[in-house]
Amino acid sequence: MKISIVTAVFNRVGTVADALRSVESQSYRNIEHIIQDGGSLDGTLDVIRRSEASVRHLVSEPDSGIYDAINKGISRASGEIIGLMHSDDFFAHDKVLERVVEAFSNPAVDGVYGDLDYVSAVNTKKIVRHWRSGLYSRDRLRRGWMPPHPTLYLRREVFDLWGLYDTSMSISADYEAMLRYLVKGNIRLAYIPEVMVKMRVGGESNRSLSRILRKSREDYTALRRHDVGGAKTLMAKNFSKLEQFLPGKGTRK
Repeated sequence: MKISIVTAVFNRVGTVADALRSVESQSYRNIEHIIQDGGSLDGTLDVIRRSEASVRHLVSEPDSGIYDAINKGISRASGEIIGLMHSDDFFAHDKVLERVVEAFSNPAVDGVYGDLDYVSAVNTKKIVRHWRSGLYSRDRLRRGWMPPHPTLYLRREVFDLWGLYDTSMSISADYEAMLRYLVKGNIRLAYIPEVMVKMRVGGESNRSLSRILRKSREDYTALRRHDVGGAKTLMAKNFSKLEQFLPGKGTRK
């Protein structure tokens, strides 16, 4: 079973090497690493080219944003299973993809997800938030539940049948896509109950008040589009994050 890992990157010279090493160090070897660079000018391309590996496939060209870049990467991918490795993230350990393949050995499974740690950008060993996903059920969507997007792996057929990311959304296209796959596609998910990915804090969605407000508007649009809920669901989605900051806690079950 071949896995395609897509990394969309733009000007991440300080972190991209960790993402590359993280993929390269996986014990599961039947992978390809699709890197879609947006035309970086800060040395990111030099880092990627210096660590070039046979499984790595780099294209550098302008794009209209991260979701456009991800869509381009997915379109280039040839694996049966497709997942993401953001340029600020890295795998929690070297057997993550082994766990993913084990879960997909069940032909009834369309997607796989797990838990995620937010870590300090300065000290990646320091956990700031722990996102424990828990088992998926349809009714949890109305309570604001979603799987951590960086941990989500999907069969290629999901993208073929239900489409890629909506590039009209600049922040919440991942949330909209996951709702589309779960509600319209009625895909079946398997949960891996362990941390799969470490994500540095300081992402695009919470850099400023205007970004937070825009994300909320886009989240609300996604909820209404797929008839999952409205303002109440959006509030539940936002408040559920508070528990992630408590030691030993995660999202609500």
